[in-house]
Amino acid sequence: MKQTTVIIKYDEEKLNAIKQYMAKKDADLEAELTDVLLKLYEKYVPQAVREYIESRADVPTAIKKSNKNAPQNTESRDQRE
Repeated sequence: MKQTTVIIKYDEEKLNAIKQYMAKKDADLEAELTDVLLKLYEKYVPQAVREYIESRADVPTAIKKSNKNAPQNTESRDQRE
């Protein structure tokens, strides 16, 4: 899936303290924040929506683009002939 950047404001002194104490435990701030975001996603996004998003991730990008550009003709081939 395409990644995006999340920007939040947080007290600088507290953030420095977090980094300092996480470093002592060999913990990764970005990994921890990513885990928290995943938990929020699972908590608030309905299961059906998560399944849809995950199914879209399995479709190769080239197919997504070709489907976007394809004309949306609802008429079947037999009806045109």
